[in-house]
Amino acid sequence: MGNSLFNSLSLIDTSGVIIITIIVAMLAAGLVLTLYIRARYASFAAELVRHDDGAGSFDSPFLTRVVRDALTAYRVAGGEVNTQGLVEQTVQSELRALLIGERFVRASTGLVIILGLVGTFYGLSSSIGRLTSLLAGKTPVGADVTASLTEGLTQTLSGMSVAFSASLFGIVSAIVMTLLGVFLNIGDRRVELMVQIENYLDNVLFARVRGGAAPGQPSGLGQGALPGYAPQLSGLLAGFGESVSRLEGAVVSFESALGGFSTSTRDFREFNHHLKDNIQRMSLSFGDLSDSLKQQALAINAALRPKDRF
Repeated sequence: MGNSLFNSLSLIDTSGVIIITIIVAMLAAGLVLTLYIRARYASFAAELVRHDDGAGSFDSPFLTRVVRDALTAYRVAGGEVNTQGLVEQTVQSELRALLIGERFVRASTGLVIILGLVGTFYGLSSSIGRLTSLLAGKTPVGADVTASLTEGLTQTLSGMSVAFSASLFGIVSAIVMTLLGVFLNIGDRRVELMVQIENYLDNVLFARVRGGAAPGQPSGLGQGALPGYAPQLSGLLAGFGESVSRLEGAVVSFESALGGFSTSTRDFREFNHHLKDNIQRMSLSFGDLSDSLKQQALAINAALRPKDRF
């Protein structure tokens, strides 16, 4: 079976060899990139484990920038830091080459299948074209018919060999890349590293910063780790105390205003009571006046009637 496969490969023309070589090269590149990227992520994780004391000093520029950006964000935000977003942003900027390698590995499975199909269609097209020429009888004048048929069939088989060999290499490469994605998934390894970095920032680095420098701790994470942090904190506390004093003064003023309003309301009730009494008295006076006017009118009428008779 091995000899048969080797013999079929020996019939492949130059174009078929190029297509199969590209497929094999992409398979090798995907394998090498997978192992290399996983090794880089593993080295970052191992360095985090070696420096789990919270000192914040790393050999790799990537982890060094993560710590620097985290401390800056901690100082600016006052302790409220979105570590997940910070780590993702740093990974996108610092590990761009590794991310491109990840995308290539993910796309290589589909690419090798497509290249295998390209080789298949190329081989079939070439084989059909040569077979058509052979059946049409387009042979050189005076040439031996048997030799012409043999050469034509050989060329036709060469095209068929390209077609099936390209498909075979493409499918086998796709299977290998799929198995690599299952057992050596670099995307999952990157997510694990990001989670490990977030835990380091939240539970080790920020905890050490909040708790102050421990005995024997490098000066990188004490009060000197955040330039101007202590003076700013003192200024904030002083401003907070001044705000509290102003608030107390406002509360006292408000209580005084409430007392004055209560007194004004009591005086207004008394004025209303006196006004009501005065109105009632005026009403009685107007009633007496009305009765007096009626009596005067009756007296005038009585005085004028005898004069009217004469």
